Amino acid sequence: MNKLRIAENIIRLRHDRKITQEELADFIGVTKASVSKWESGRTMPDVLLLPQLAAFFDVTLDDLFGYEAQLSQEQIRRLYEDLCEGFVRLPFEEALEEARSYAHCYYSCYPFLLQLGVLYLNHAMLAQTQEEQKRILQEADSFCTHILDRCTDASICEDAASLKATLYLQLGRVKDAADLLEGLADPGRLSEQNDLLLIHAYYQGGEIERAKSYTQIRIYMHLLSMLSAQALLLSLYESELERCEEIIRRIKGIMELYHLEKLHPNLAAQLYYQTAIVYGRNGKKEEAVAELTGFERCVCFLLRDKQILLHGDAYFDRLDEWIERLPLGDAPPRKRQFARQSALQALSHPAFADLQEAEEFQRIYRHISQGGKENA
Repeated sequence: MNKLRIAENIIRLRHDRKITQEELADFIGVTKASVSKWESGRTMPDVLLLPQLAAFFDVTLDDLFGYEAQLSQEQIRRLYEDLCEGFVRLPFEEALEEARSYAHCYYSCYPFLLQLGVLYLNHAMLAQTQEEQKRILQEADSFCTHILDRCTDASICEDAASLKATLYLQLGRVKDAADLLEGLADPGRLSEQNDLLLIHAYYQGGEIERAKSYTQIRIYMHLLSMLSAQALLLSLYESELERCEEIIRRIKGIMELYHLEKLHPNLAAQLYYQTAIVYGRNGKKEEAVAELTGFERCVCFLLRDKQILLHGDAYFDRLDEWIERLPLGDAPPRKRQFARQSALQALSHPAFADLQEAEEFQRIYRHISQGGKENA
């Protein structure tokens, strides 16, 4: 990523103009030794000389420093990947400080600041104490506030508001989350029809291929959203077993119809997990273990997969170009190393307390803890 590179830039600019250190020194009014020290990085030009240097080379001060306040989408992806890797290989505090240093450098690059908030949300659980976790989530919330106060891009602001609401929920600020989302999530708003209107516009304008692609994207997104909502519905009706079993029947039908375990194993794992909680809480031990077996299957697929990527399939065969345009492309928001840790923590849910001694439950735990290896 871009850092201040004044030494190498002076060298490059001087060579481009085919002048010597002595000629540059004479123009600026310093010694040749001073220019040599600048170019070796031993010293920096005095702040009062910077405008002269920029004028001499006919560049802006930002060009002279090699500093860019904005990052490209590709740079944001690469930097997010590097920072994710940092949470794997470095002590947590060092990885966090590295992320903070980039926040300071690119505080006005709102697309990057938004993804940095996502990074904090997805790695806060690695902090040693709940107080530290809370502080990290609050820091991510401050990024969202800054974006909403300063950014003029409506789509980025909408994403920042959604992230802020998620952070509020994590912080226990339930009413704040509800107040923030009530206006944005109103299904009666005319803007909720924008997707279909755009597809009709493509179709009527003769842009059939774009209409096909966008229709697939919307079906895919609504499929994921509907299934996520069904998981929430299970938790809302958790004590009403008969109602939950009907919800589960419908979930399973959709999962099978759309081959969800292959299309989106992470969401499939969440659905199996939520159904296992329902059965566990209602004393249905065999059913709970059966659902945990589905959870295990999806988690172990994610653990064994060499590279976890968002993707389509034979039905959703037009998603690749759209996925490539996503802020993080097809990369996951967290490294695979955290999937095993999260899955094992999930198995400690109170709903499974009566299953801990069961042989099949212990096999599931052991298989996940060993990274989903076939011979585990």
